[in-house]
Amino acid sequence: MQSVITSHGIKLSYQDRGDKAAPAIILIMGLGAQMTVWPDELYFGLVDKGFRVIRFDNRDVGQSSQLDEFGDPSLVKSWLSTRFPSRLKVPYLLEDMAGDVLALMSSLKIKKAHLVGASMGGMIGQILAAQHKKRVLSLTSIMSSSSSPKISSTNMSVFLKLAKRPQPNAREAVIQYHMKMNRLIGSPKYPAKEQELRAQAKKNIERGYNPGGFKRQLAAITASGDRRKLAQKIKVPTLVIHGSADPVIPLSAGIETAKDIPKAKLKVVYGLGHDFPVPLMPKLAKWITKHALKAQEKSQEKLQKKARQKAKKKQAQAN
Repeated sequence: MQSVITSHGIKLSYQDRGDKAAPAIILIMGLGAQMTVWPDELYFGLVDKGFRVIRFDNRDVGQSSQLDEFGDPSLVKSWLSTRFPSRLKVPYLLEDMAGDVLALMSSLKIKKAHLVGASMGGMIGQILAAQHKKRVLSLTSIMSSSSSPKISSTNMSVFLKLAKRPQPNAREAVIQYHMKMNRLIGSPKYPAKEQELRAQAKKNIERGYNPGGFKRQLAAITASGDRRKLAQKIKVPTLVIHGSADPVIPLSAGIETAKDIPKAKLKVVYGLGHDFPVPLMPKLAKWITKHALKAQEKSQEKLQKKARQKAKKKQAQAN
C-alpha cells in the first residue's frame, strides 16, 4: 500500500493499479468505510477494462490520517442541525475531503479523472464535478444524494446502530458489530454468507479500525448541507446508480440526484441495498466502463474542436 501527505498534513493511503498512461478512475468510498469495501471484483474488473484505477482511504478511516485530536462530535447535535437552522462546528467539511482527492490526483500527476463515488463518496464527487470541472471527466454517483441528509425515524435508527461502535480492544465485539452492520444495510436480494461477513470484518480490523472517525465524517456530511443548487452546475457526463432496497439513503434520493444534475442518467438496481454484492460487480464494471468511455470520447471531441478552431484562427491572422 502507498501513501501521500497533502499540503494540509493529511496522510492518504491508496492503491494504484493499471497502465499509468490509461484514463484514470478514482474510487471514493463512503461513510466510515475503508477502500477495501470496494470489492476486488469491481476494482480489478475496471483495471482489466483498460483503466488506471485508484482507490484510497478517506481521512479518518483505515490507514489514512486519524484525526482523534478533534474528539467525538455529538450525533444528537448533528441530527438536530438537519432539522433546524443551526451552525454545527465540525473538524472538517466534505469540501475538505474533496480537497484530499485533488491533492491525491496532483501527487499522482493525474490532470483529469473519472470519479466514482459511493454514498458519502458520491457527495464528494458531486462537489468536485461542480467546483473543479476541469479536473473531472465523468461522474458516477452510487447510492448517494444531492440534498441535505433526510433523517427519518427509520434511517435515524440505522445511523444510531452504525454509530454504536465498540472499542478497538474488544476484537470479537468489533467483528460482530461489522457483521451486524453489513446485514443491516445489505441487499435483500443478494445476502452475504456468514463466512464472507466475518472475513470482511477481520480485514477491516487488521487494516485499521477507529470508531471516532465515523462520527466525524457523519458530522461533516450534516454540516456541509444541501448540494442541490451545486448539482445543477455539474456539466460532466453523470451516471446515477441506486438500489431499490437501500435502507440508509432511500431510492427517492437517487432519483432526486439524477433530476438535479443536468442530463444525468439513472440506473435503478432491484434488490440492492447499501452495499456491493459480488454477483453485481460485473454489471457495475460494465456500466461504469461504458459511461467513462463515452465521456472520454466526448472530451476528446471537444479538444479536437478547440484545436481546429485555434488553427483556423491562427491561419486567419497569418493571412
